Amino acid sequence: MGSLSLPKRAEAVDSALFLLFAAGMTLLVARAFYGYMLVQTGGEWSAPLDDVFIHFDYARAAARGYPFQWSAGNGYSSGNTSLLYPFVLALGYLGGFRGSSLMIWAGLVACVSVFALLLVLRRLFDGLPPRVKYFAPLALFSVGALDWSLFSGMEVALYLGIWGGALGAALDLEEDLARPDGTRGVAFATSGWVLGLWGVLLVLTRPEGASSIAALGLMVAATAYQQKNTRRALCILAQCGAPAFAALVGQALANRLLTGEFAASGAIVKLNLYNPYMTPREKLDEYTFLLKYVVFRNTEYHFSDSMPYGYIVPALAAVPLLSERTRKIAITLWGSVASWLLIVALNAQVRWQNERYTMPAVAWLLVLAALGIALLVDPTIALVSAVTTQRAFVHARRALACVLVALFVVHQEPRLRDQIWFFGRASRNIRDQHITAGRMLRQMNPRPQRLLVGDAGALLYASDLPGVDLIGLGGFRDLPFARAGINGLGATLELLERVPAPDRPDVLAIYPSWWGDLPSWFGRYLAEVPVRGNVICGGSEKVIYRADWHALGRGETPVTLRPGEEIADELDIADLVSEGEHAYQFPHPSAGFVEMKVLPDPSDPRSELFDAGRRIPSGRSEHFRLKLVPGKSARIVVRTAPERPTRVRVAIDGEAIGALEFVAAEGWREGSIGIARARASVDVTLTPESGDWVDHHLWAVQTAVQTR
Repeated sequence: MGSLSLPKRAEAVDSALFLLFAAGMTLLVARAFYGYMLVQTGGEWSAPLDDVFIHFDYARAAARGYPFQWSAGNGYSSGNTSLLYPFVLALGYLGGFRGSSLMIWAGLVACVSVFALLLVLRRLFDGLPPRVKYFAPLALFSVGALDWSLFSGMEVALYLGIWGGALGAALDLEEDLARPDGTRGVAFATSGWVLGLWGVLLVLTRPEGASSIAALGLMVAATAYQQKNTRRALCILAQCGAPAFAALVGQALANRLLTGEFAASGAIVKLNLYNPYMTPREKLDEYTFLLKYVVFRNTEYHFSDSMPYGYIVPALAAVPLLSERTRKIAITLWGSVASWLLIVALNAQVRWQNERYTMPAVAWLLVLAALGIALLVDPTIALVSAVTTQRAFVHARRALACVLVALFVVHQEPRLRDQIWFFGRASRNIRDQHITAGRMLRQMNPRPQRLLVGDAGALLYASDLPGVDLIGLGGFRDLPFARAGINGLGATLELLERVPAPDRPDVLAIYPSWWGDLPSWFGRYLAEVPVRGNVICGGSEKVIYRADWHALGRGETPVTLRPGEEIADELDIADLVSEGEHAYQFPHPSAGFVEMKVLPDPSDPRSELFDAGRRIPSGRSEHFRLKLVPGKSARIVVRTAPERPTRVRVAIDGEAIGALEFVAAEGWREGSIGIARARASVDVTLTPESGDWVDHHLWAVQTAVQTR
């Protein structure tokens, strides 16, 4: 883009004025949101989302020498989707921003990031009258929901600041391409790598950033291609894309090595792609619904208080496509918007947390709208054809721009006020419930050794206690809590059985309505922390229980084990580790749901025994592999709690050998079937024939091997 020339002194003054205006706007909007938060909280810093404190947890652990850990000592966790942001926060923690004041540091990071973005955005207005670049800050801060996310303490502002750096590198590269060969300088050959390094920072801040760096790389490569330099175009694509791709692959390999999963825990928990129970059609329908939601929720709600005024933003954002001067950057930004929304619509939680996942796309749309206004009011720019530069059309364009902007402001202003109020009230809710509960836990006597929580954020940060996260975002060593979380609570409790008894949580701090029978089976009520005027917390009371795991870790031996028999192999259904070791497959989708029971222990009726299992529908099969001592007879013993008369057909290596039969009964029951001559490994298929059944536990037993 060319630049309308100003005298050198006037240009310096204009640049200084823009810096002051951008800084002033940033501080003004930050002051509005943080100021009202402090009004609501009585002067104490908080945050409007519990997820902010997940970043704080990882940041504190990193500052203490435990990088990539949610809770120090729990081991590597991939639950924080943003790898970079906790380290940025850790710098503040090391600099003295401890406790609630870490939110002050997060606010400073947000302000600096947004200011840096604005400095780069002014370059998009080169070639236009100098005054129109002031539309960029006004547009960026014009939507309350975006402001809410920028200053929430989440990584949105940092991401956009880094994206601004990537945009600046892309514009620099385009300027280098526009110079004659002899004036490009020695750095020209490697300038694509600079853009590539910005791409690494983007994907480390948000993995969706791969689409953003791809859009910028394609923009610059298109310029090289238009210059008949195909080789340079391909080189630019490789230079800007390879580092980001390598970073994503490296992260996936680290996840695989340290957690057993290529995907991050956050993706497993939040993306419907990983839901084992949904059919492909259900996943597609849900994706389509969420994609429509992210579009219409913003245009019809966040952009305006009533229809159809929210569509002013995309209408103005379309104007830069009409001008040859801005068409390339407009295509790039629209491509960034579309690709971002296509990706985040995969996230089943995109509807929550004030639609924060969509906000980078909203920011790019507002930048396009600012460009659109600038083009409409500039008489030197032709839109579609030269005839549009005639005086009558220029006046019409300016009048249209003024009307559209006025209508947008009138119908956005109530939304902006609502967002400021929402920010303050949500921050107070988090302080009143999560932070208060965390402080209560820290002062509890006897002090808890480890917490079990269902929202891995402020509770752990405020209490400064180690914890286990039921949802799986926190991570605990190499146990697949994230995968268990989407299978069902019973699968999570099966993993908790694998946690050594001294490391099991001794206190539960949860919303009881989220977790079914968990608190009644394994908790003893201690206290509760209410929240009044709740707009963000997951429940009106956070309840604290003393943990009682008496029913866990029992029943590892079948009660029908005969004298002289020993266990050759054991499969604990719904225990994902055990299932993985036995190549277990349940019939899915729409089947194999995890259920759990706590019933009297058959070996000691005075005690209780917990076991989870999977419900297998009639006519559908579960498959697994058992290891045996070859050449010896064996029995397969199965534990269930039959609700009705049940007959289950058994096949070994595809050959039917009989059936297990159960009568309806209260409590745990075991049944068995013999294998005449076992092989070292057998593939077993169980198929219920008369109604559903829940398979809880299974053993292969054989006569003990005689030793000389």
